[in-house]
Amino acid sequence: MELARHSFTAINTRPPTLFSPSKALFKPTLSLPHPAESHSRRLALAQTLQSETLKILEWGFLCKQLSPFTSTSMGFRATEEAAIPIGETLGESVKLLDQTAAAVYAAESGPWDFSGIEDVTPIIEASARAEMLTVGEICRVQRMLVVARTMAEKLEAAAVADGGGADSSNSRYSPLLDILHECNYQSELANKIGFCIDCSLSIILDRASEDLEIIRSERKRNMEDLDFLLKEASNRVFRAGGIDKPLVTKRRARLCVGVRASHKYLLPEGIVLDVSGSGATYFMEPKEAVELNNMEVRLSNAERAEEMAILSLLTSEIAEARSQIKYLMQRFREIDLAFARAAYAREVNGRCPILSSCGSEHLDIEGMQHPLLLASQRRLLDEENGTSASRNHKGSLADFPVPIDIKVNRATRVVVISGPNTGGKTASMKTLGLASLMSKAGMYVPAKNLPRLPWFNLVLADIGDQQSLEQNLSTFSGHISRIRDILEVASMESLVLIDEIGSGTDPSEGVALSSSILNYLKDRVNLAIVTTHYADLTLLREKDARFENAAMEFSLETLKPTYRVLWGSTGDSNALNIAESIGFNLNIIERARQWVEKLKPEREQERRGLLYQSLMEEKNQLEAHKKKAKSLHDEIMDLHNEIQSEAEGIGTREKALMGKETRIVQQELKDVEKQINSVVVDFERQLSEVRYDEINSLIRKSESAIASILEAHQPTDSLYDNKPDYVSYTPKYGEQVLVKGLGNKLAKVVEAPGDDGTVLVQFGKVRVRVNNSDVRAIAGSRKSHATANSLQHLRRQASRSKEYQNLAETKDGEGLLFGPTVQTSKNTVDLRGMRVEEAALELDMAISSRGPHSVLFIIHGMGTGAVKERALEMLRNHPRVAKYEQESPLNYGCTVAYIRAIARVINRVLGSASIHRRSCLNKTKVHDDCRRAFGQSLAFKGDTVKRPICPFQIPRSKARDSRTLPSACCGTKTAISWGNIRTVPLAWSGNRFARFENSGRTIARIVCSGRTVRRTA
Repeated sequence: MELARHSFTAINTRPPTLFSPSKALFKPTLSLPHPAESHSRRLALAQTLQSETLKILEWGFLCKQLSPFTSTSMGFRATEEAAIPIGETLGESVKLLDQTAAAVYAAESGPWDFSGIEDVTPIIEASARAEMLTVGEICRVQRMLVVARTMAEKLEAAAVADGGGADSSNSRYSPLLDILHECNYQSELANKIGFCIDCSLSIILDRASEDLEIIRSERKRNMEDLDFLLKEASNRVFRAGGIDKPLVTKRRARLCVGVRASHKYLLPEGIVLDVSGSGATYFMEPKEAVELNNMEVRLSNAERAEEMAILSLLTSEIAEARSQIKYLMQRFREIDLAFARAAYAREVNGRCPILSSCGSEHLDIEGMQHPLLLASQRRLLDEENGTSASRNHKGSLADFPVPIDIKVNRATRVVVISGPNTGGKTASMKTLGLASLMSKAGMYVPAKNLPRLPWFNLVLADIGDQQSLEQNLSTFSGHISRIRDILEVASMESLVLIDEIGSGTDPSEGVALSSSILNYLKDRVNLAIVTTHYADLTLLREKDARFENAAMEFSLETLKPTYRVLWGSTGDSNALNIAESIGFNLNIIERARQWVEKLKPEREQERRGLLYQSLMEEKNQLEAHKKKAKSLHDEIMDLHNEIQSEAEGIGTREKALMGKETRIVQQELKDVEKQINSVVVDFERQLSEVRYDEINSLIRKSESAIASILEAHQPTDSLYDNKPDYVSYTPKYGEQVLVKGLGNKLAKVVEAPGDDGTVLVQFGKVRVRVNNSDVRAIAGSRKSHATANSLQHLRRQASRSKEYQNLAETKDGEGLLFGPTVQTSKNTVDLRGMRVEEAALELDMAISSRGPHSVLFIIHGMGTGAVKERALEMLRNHPRVAKYEQESPLNYGCTVAYIRAIARVINRVLGSASIHRRSCLNKTKVHDDCRRAFGQSLAFKGDTVKRPICPFQIPRSKARDSRTLPSACCGTKTAISWGNIRTVPLAWSGNRFARFENSGRTIARIVCSGRTVRRTA
């Protein structure tokens, strides 16, 4: 076989090269140092740390921001797999930035579509394995080569036009043209394929070879003769009545005619090739057509063999050119990524960073926004507007990330960032890390002005918890192990980012270790950024100019972080201010501030451990007293429930029991208060000797003890009258009173009330002046409570014991008092990570399980806001929720709900009607579905809502035709009669209400219509 020679006279000559040869661009691999003496293990460790850093900084998500702007499958896959090229040297990173700048300029003249450059790698690999390609696969390769050639010529023409002449080397398109240097577009191969195959029809043309042309010509003539002969034979059979109409068909790859079985004699010596399914028709080959059919078979096989030979030849030529074709696809992938980076730069209004060698330039980034937060906000705006208008900055700028300034002098090697929690220290550090990686990868940075920063060969980060159970690593072990690896691979061209350095261990040792690490880094890295709460680390700047401090700004007016970086300043944790902003007891905060002042004097280092140990022992003792007091309080609550259930007739016994338990609790509380005062005196004496540089460490250790001390007072208020009768009471000197401003705690009047309406009281060791209206007498000390011995007063006093106040006192619009707003694991429901339906069900169950006059902390997070919106909607409509509010100005992801008593829920559900509980001296079995809402099951009897023994009733005078009832279990098949409607049967399955819950369950609604009672959801 031989291809037509005349077809390739213009193809045999090699086409002129578009661009002058130059070194091919680097491979898209991770940036690693190349010191000659580096050991293979050190290189492997550096690669591992760099890969982990990319995950920590969420580099993969940033790469995916380029995906919508790619036009080839190769570029799209590179962005989705975070395989975009990162410069291994300063020169390579600068070259990537030049390519992005050229693509930005090219895009201004119009769109560039490279989608026709298809990834044919699987086809190339198949040809290399000697697998014969199909016509369609060969055509795909040819189309890719043609489109690549066309786009290269278009780029070359644009460069020539921009350069103002035939020379395109000085054009702004030059960085893009340099990518295509040494590219072989395989024009000869593309032309061969186009000459041999018609790709629009996917057929091999006759001109592909002389033999194929001859075979197809002979076959055509033979087929014409055979067709003429068979038509004549079929007409002859038809005229003789051997068939209904002339029929020429193919059986067994041979042409034949149809004839009735009874007339097969009309074709003497004919060959029967097949028989119809009914057996009535024979398909016969006339004797004179045998030779022509044989010739058709031979020529058909010869044509097929020739076509296979042509495909095999083209397959082998594609296999020989596979390396050049792959290289060509890689180069156009780089072109596609350059245009994607340019489109992304326009999207985020990015600025081209100015890179410099390490040590020759300072770092200056002004007004940079975190790219991932920026992309998330733009996506939300696009969804809200239903258009891409947000890309033109038409959305609200208030919700966009706060721009930060990062400015580091040339001589600085270590920056220590301090400030409050949730102030943005970690986000600022991640922003710098992403800015470094983006500049190395040729991406523009979303900043206000042109960013200037050194080129770092490695970006190494230790951010987050490195705890690993599989590797037997604690939080501190994981943290310090990673720092050890960073110190091993870091060089003078590296950027090191460490979050909360030295955390997770004893603060004194953590400070010492952190100081040593930072002093080591200042001599071995280009720049290290660390965050900390250790104030001692900010003092390193006074000893060495290579250290610099920075702080996250915190507004004392709003008690909220501003997320701005203050360079050259030191920041406070602002723990006391943050506690004050969330409504913490002011007396506690004031005492803490006094302790901070007393901690300033220095003391001996060897006493640190003794003080901490003593504090822990006192804490354990206080926790034991707290548990004992709580146990006694629980007993009182049980006694209260028993008194209510037994009703009248047991007044004397109730009074005796309540008085006994009250005296026990009072005595226990007095003992606890004495111990607390003793601990405070001893603690103040020890704290007066503490050194100033231990303030932050010691306060953090004492916070848990402070909370325990306060919780020890928890049951106190339940023993006193909480009625806010302030106006008519005038305190006297030496009298024990309750002070509202001190959380309703006992205090002693040390100075008679003055003319200004204030009185001086003493609480423990603290004296404070309060208004007369905030002071009230202890229950039982006034004559107005002389009736306290009565059963009615004892019941009211026991009922009010439920409403004791601990750290704060909360009152809703209905005049209800709620328990302490202190978050624990029992009063917290975490909805983060759940779907909206799951979160709604979980929240509803949590509300139903809470007791009366309690609080519930709902952690819904921020995220997309769907769970938060659903949670707030449920809180607005839930009958047991008295009110709800944000947990604190600093925590937007948590909401506090205040739960009302079930009696108020019943009143809200029944409208103007009410349920009255009659006396009942014996306990009954309650239904599980009703216990959560009412504590007992309900049954209907006549026109009264009852439970089996202890009845409830709805007054007939307040009954309506339409009523919504609370969830209840109707255990008996009875009837209901309201108004003028006679007794009618209940019209729902099983004569039961639905459970009083949401999230898939319904609230039964009873509607009286005519003589039937129907239920609607």
